[in-house]
Amino acid sequence: MPATGHSEGLEHLPPPSDVVSPDGSAPGYSARRTLGLRVEARRQLTRRRTQISLGFLVVLPFILVAAFSFGEPGNGNPQTALVDLATSGAANFTVFTLFVSSGFLLVVIVALFAGDTVASEASWSSLRYLLAVPVPRSVLLRRKLTVALGYCLFALVLLPAVTYLVGGVFYGWSPLKTPLGGTIEGSELAVRLAIAVGYIAVSLLFVAALAFLVGVYTDAPLGAVGGAVMLVILSNILDSITALGDWRRFLPTHYSLAWTDVLSSELIWNAMVRGALWSIGYSAVLLAWAWWHFDRKDITS
Repeated sequence: MPATGHSEGLEHLPPPSDVVSPDGSAPGYSARRTLGLRVEARRQLTRRRTQISLGFLVVLPFILVAAFSFGEPGNGNPQTALVDLATSGAANFTVFTLFVSSGFLLVVIVALFAGDTVASEASWSSLRYLLAVPVPRSVLLRRKLTVALGYCLFALVLLPAVTYLVGGVFYGWSPLKTPLGGTIEGSELAVRLAIAVGYIAVSLLFVAALAFLVGVYTDAPLGAVGGAVMLVILSNILDSITALGDWRRFLPTHYSLAWTDVLSSELIWNAMVRGALWSIGYSAVLLAWAWWHFDRKDITS
């Protein structure tokens, strides 16, 4: 006897496999397409802290030019050699700016971009909604970290680029004069500056990873940034204690100024290679820790 009533329309319904995917997601859903990089980059660019940070890096060279115009020349001792040569040309002005900013200013900016990206979402209570879209936790962290590192790299390139142009306008385009009396010019100068910026970027990767780790633990953005900066300062303090001897080599900031080896007549790679390896090693451990914690974190509480 043929089926009658509501059973007549059942044969026209799609099979369950057409309604949901094998993993239970809706048709057309792809975790890789959630929270696109362009969307996240645009969101971060509209943040006031991003605009102020990048704007300050553009203004900083002009502040230094004004300071040199009112200041007095140094006395020529080894500790102020870079200061004495800062106004001798665009290249020296760029090296001096990197020297005075890499120890603290760039640390703060990198910690801000990397530490604030997840913590700010938690403080706004929007993190749980992002995960409910649904954006997988690993995808969210990967997108956040990629965009944060992108802005960090952009800042590290922006500062020397603007500084070189400003230095050329005010002090000329003379070759780089080293504290030992040598000069570096032409394509060799471009290579040396690129190596210096590249090494600074690699050494600050540890700062970004540390800030990112603290950022997934706290809901306070300033706490994430401040915590990372304080730990970096602590590492620098310990590094200045000579009584620690060879133990200082294990500190992540011990080789932070190794990029100044580009000022020698011949490139010396030993310190920069060690510093890069230590920074990458510490960063890998810290980022793995951040992923492990965030995958188990209770976002709804």
